[in-house]
Amino acid sequence: MARLILIVLLFALGACTRKPEPAQIQRHYALTGRVLALNAKDQTATVDAAAIPNFMEAMTMEYPIKSKADFEKLHVGDKITATVNASSDGLYDLSNVQRQSPGSAQTGNGNH
Repeated sequence: MARLILIVLLFALGACTRKPEPAQIQRHYALTGRVLALNAKDQTATVDAAAIPNFMEAMTMEYPIKSKADFEKLHVGDKITATVNASSDGLYDLSNVQRQSPGSAQTGNGNH
């Protein structure tokens, strides 16, 4: 019984002294572009974005939208600005999405 307690204590001590996983570094970039498509199921927007200096060339990409409220205000054709949040593990999303001009689908038909 003493041996079992010793093993449990050593295991617990080992777990307490583990170094924490390094925090992911997150960088933020200003994006401007036009919404080409919306995917409500995955809460993503395909955006034809202008070049982002020191990050990427102009390209069309699918971006996860962090906020449901930000996603729901978008329509295909909208010109937008947003913040690209890119983490060192390769994951990215958009936040602070703002419509600059309405898109062509703003007829109230509910198409996203």
